Amino acid sequence: MAAELLPVRSIRIDDADLEEIRSNAWGKAFKPVELTREGQSYKGTFGLRGGHTRNYSKKSYEVRLENGVTLHWNAEYDDPSMMRNALSFHFLNDIGLPSPETNHFWLMINDVPQGVYLEIESVDRLFFAKRKIGFRSLIYAVNDSADFSLIDPDTRKAKSSLFDGYEIMHGGRSTKGKLVSFIRNLNRMSGKSLGAFTVRRLDIPQYLLWLAGAVLTGNYDGFDQNYAIYEFQKTGKYRIIPWDYEGTWGRNCYGKPCGSDLVRLQGYNKLTSKLFAFPSCRRRYKAILKRLLQSAFTVDRLEPVIRSMHERLSPAIRNDYTRKASFDTFLSEPEFIQDYILERRQILKQALRDWN
Repeated sequence: MAAELLPVRSIRIDDADLEEIRSNAWGKAFKPVELTREGQSYKGTFGLRGGHTRNYSKKSYEVRLENGVTLHWNAEYDDPSMMRNALSFHFLNDIGLPSPETNHFWLMINDVPQGVYLEIESVDRLFFAKRKIGFRSLIYAVNDSADFSLIDPDTRKAKSSLFDGYEIMHGGRSTKGKLVSFIRNLNRMSGKSLGAFTVRRLDIPQYLLWLAGAVLTGNYDGFDQNYAIYEFQKTGKYRIIPWDYEGTWGRNCYGKPCGSDLVRLQGYNKLTSKLFAFPSCRRRYKAILKRLLQSAFTVDRLEPVIRSMHERLSPAIRNDYTRKASFDTFLSEPEFIQDYILERRQILKQALRDWN
């Protein structure tokens, strides 16, 4: 079988339901299915997921099981390596930033092969329970209005709501108001009052670690969307969880080479710029980056991970005719990613020397 080294996920669904799901790229219909994996069967519902990828010939899916588990199945259609999300989350977990776990698999729907997919762990109650992390609220940043500013990125006028770009997943009546108040105060305050406010409401070391991870991997779209923000139970401070790292390691979210210098050292959003007004935050961030450049973000550390992932995927990718990129391109991706790491290291080392 093409999926010799990969687990198999098998979906049984009514043919009419499947046609309804696939025929409406922007539909939100979820239909009953039976999922078989690792020899176990589960009941649940099945539908499309994603943004611009919904228009692609190879769809990405979401499975909601009756036991409360949600599975995100990404086609990774734009990524010739099929590895960028998986490698990014491996790296981010490795540096101490709780991130979704991933698993490549071969998908069958009604006994018809669908090719290779990437299963990404959902950021939800089970995510926190598994890691024994207490949380008070959980909010998704779903579009580029989630940049912590007062200005709409499209109209360049004041936002109609400071909650634009966000979606509450878990929380109480005060959840929306707290985040709106955080964004408003962040933009209105300065000096000592801003410093005291951010220390009280934001887990700054955790935020700077998240920022460093996005900057190192080159996730241009990760600063103003594609993250989750939650209130840590013990302190009430906000923390960030990364999400959607397909446009990384030298390619953008459409799979096009974008150079190793696309993302600047400081990243992009209003919260980061306000924090970097304080020398203590700049020093802490520099120290984080220097440590990661010496340890986790090196070819020596990442090459074995890249090689192992690539070798495991190769037999299935060779036989996956649903892919956009050629198999020859796939074969060249480990070298492409390693070249990015080497170039990115030099760019960031120089940027650290130049940043006052």
